[in-house]
Amino acid sequence: MVFHDNSTSWFTTEWISWSKYSETMLRSIEKKILQNIKSAYRGWFVDIGPVVGKCDKIWTISLNTDSPNTPLVLLHGFGAGVALWCLNLDSLAASRPVFAIDLLGFGRSSRPKFSTNALEAENQMVKAIEEWRKEMNLENFVLLGHSMGGFLATSYAISHPHRVKHLILADPWGFPERPAEQTVQIPLWVKVLAFTLQPFNPLWAVRAAGPFGQWLINKARPDISRKYEAYVNDVSLIPQYIYQCNSQKPSGESAFHSMSHFYAWAKHPMVKRIHGLHKDVPITLMYGSKSWVEKASEMVKEGRVDCHTRIINGAGHHVYADKADIFNKYTTQACNTADSAQGVPILSRNDMTTNESNLQHDESDSENALPTVGKEK
Repeated sequence: MVFHDNSTSWFTTEWISWSKYSETMLRSIEKKILQNIKSAYRGWFVDIGPVVGKCDKIWTISLNTDSPNTPLVLLHGFGAGVALWCLNLDSLAASRPVFAIDLLGFGRSSRPKFSTNALEAENQMVKAIEEWRKEMNLENFVLLGHSMGGFLATSYAISHPHRVKHLILADPWGFPERPAEQTVQIPLWVKVLAFTLQPFNPLWAVRAAGPFGQWLINKARPDISRKYEAYVNDVSLIPQYIYQCNSQKPSGESAFHSMSHFYAWAKHPMVKRIHGLHKDVPITLMYGSKSWVEKASEMVKEGRVDCHTRIINGAGHHVYADKADIFNKYTTQACNTADSAQGVPILSRNDMTTNESNLQHDESDSENALPTVGKEK
């Protein structure tokens, strides 16, 4: 059957030939979102070698790298990417180097196949962060993680406490234990739905929706775009960016699926492991007063001297975007304490060895042939 007038027919070749993911489009959208930041920034792929796949690469942006102050490393939450820090980068980079990465399996970073074992998948994520640190030749830094990024930041700090001068957890996921079923009144239909969807990755519906995926994101979470209204000229860029980040192969998403119980709880919650974090690592916890995340302040504070909790009034789970000014203020305060700290824990002989930096641009990305993306320094 041939349709001669595609302009008037509801069925067109464009309808059946949609491309759900485009690296070029993701790169372009990211650039448009970041074009409003005032600071010069660099974006490139850091080759971390065969951590999970054969040749894994971490997409990285950096700002103010000439500053002598303690660097700040940002780990995004589930389904996000570096561009969603756009409300924070100028303020945070005003006094120190800032590095934001797309976690392995997310955003523009490589999409390897992670283990289906919860602890092994977590360890693979943590190893990727450590290999990235080695390639960047960072001795120590302030580590900030939001949501799932907070869970991974804590896991990293437990394994590599001598690298973390201050741990900042923004509405972290994965801390409390999953409540006993008898203590929570859950409707039968919710139990059936949760059981039915458990085999699927969290964002499977976005990919299954095909060309309606972006519309679905905007319809389900219109509040996400509103958070950026005062900053991004075209707020439709935000759902476009989230869609392009998550319409790819669900690599990191599958790792998260393996690490979680029905998405809401971690199979190996941090409340059982936080005691393993070295006492010399200061912690700042930031929560939105309206967040759905259970606050883990008391769990974390037990037995620790240098642990502070900040509740940001009026903010939800996305504290970095809901109240960006307050978030930036608290983050900067925590970073300043790292600058003024008298030394760091002594490194072991093995930890003194760092790999020679080997930053590589993705040859398939012509824009990455240039060292600077966005504004020139």
